[in-house]
Amino acid sequence: MNRTRWMLVVGLLVAALTLAACGGGDDESSSSGSEATATPTEDSGGASSGGGASSGGGETLALAAPADGSLKFDKTELTAQAGKVTINFDNPSSVPHAVEIEGNGVEEETKTVTKDKASVTVELKAGTYDFYCPVGNHRAEGMEGKLTVS
Repeated sequence: MNRTRWMLVVGLLVAALTLAACGGGDDESSSSGSEATATPTEDSGGASSGGGASSGGGETLALAAPADGSLKFDKTELTAQAGKVTINFDNPSSVPHAVEIEGNGVEEETKTVTKDKASVTVELKAGTYDFYCPVGNHRAEGMEGKLTVS
């Protein structure tokens, strides 16, 4: 790749990250909560439930809410290798949900979705992280779990 093309690619990546950083913050009713290190996107399918490698490198984990609207995730424990980790979240219910990852200086979340899918990609170091639904009182009602990164 020549230098001009490389500089264009880097410039576009910086612009994309800057736009992503303009998302919401800790507002629990926010429909967008991305930060510079997270890239929430629509899920294009193909997520693994145990954390296989994704096509862009790193690890992809699947997480879902139940179709009946219960305030819980289908898993309360996730594991991943350190590095880029993507969580593909599926919410088939009409109750709005999102997924937030927090710990070790990280606090990133998907957009809030209803009968839809969303993803968040973060760089994670080895350690333990909380994941939970930041909508309303969902976390307090038990919609949470642990992500262990080794």
